[in-house]
Amino acid sequence: MSKLSIQSLTKTFGSGDKTVTALENVTLEIDEGEFTVVVGPSGCGKSTLLNIVAGLELKSSGQAVLGGRRITGPGSDRGMVFQSYTLFPWLTVRENVEFGLRIKKMPKTERAEIARKYLRLVGLAEFENALPKELSGGMKQRTAIARVLANSPDMLLMDEPFGALDAQTRLQLQDLLLDVWREEKATVLFITHDIDEAILLADTIHIMSNRPGRILESIHVDIQRPRDHRVTLTPEFAAIKGQIMDLLWNEMS
Repeated sequence: MSKLSIQSLTKTFGSGDKTVTALENVTLEIDEGEFTVVVGPSGCGKSTLLNIVAGLELKSSGQAVLGGRRITGPGSDRGMVFQSYTLFPWLTVRENVEFGLRIKKMPKTERAEIARKYLRLVGLAEFENALPKELSGGMKQRTAIARVLANSPDMLLMDEPFGALDAQTRLQLQDLLLDVWREEKATVLFITHDIDEAILLADTIHIMSNRPGRILESIHVDIQRPRDHRVTLTPEFAAIKGQIMDLLWNEMS
């Protein structure tokens, strides 16, 4: 059985003559441990789809089922990483990572141990006592990723998490995310507009149409893992990129 099953999902906003259909009959399946990426034109409903899976938006029709349970709202079984860093500025790095564990009333010693584990994983062990204002953008996003992982979600949801970063930092965090994904055996749903990023990261890429968002095509990325940025120079990478660009270009024409 799929980890996440989305069937005939439709989302509309407004009513009457002002009704806007953001998503229309979206169907996709994500297996346990799969790294899935959704790409598409701006405004096609990528983030709306992710927000429905996160429980932050209600669907209009269809269904989204995670681990055999219908998604009806937010839950600790999903961890969300946004493009903005969403850190609490008055808490230290470690306290930010511990935040969800503290809400669960986990003992102080245990939650500190878990937080330090994930700070080591994202390369921030020596910054555990720093405040967010003392961190670079990339370090803030590493902290946000560690905070989500510390809560042991069944699924990691990422909404263009590297979109606000400079090119070099973005490359570094893409490599970091692949390392974390392998280490944690996570199931990931990742939203991006960057085709290179999608191919580098994904097992499967779902390409969405212009609004109303539909799945135009799903592409399995048959490029051997582990991957790093040298894979972007290969013929296999170029072929997949060309296929995606053709699909998106036809949508924009």
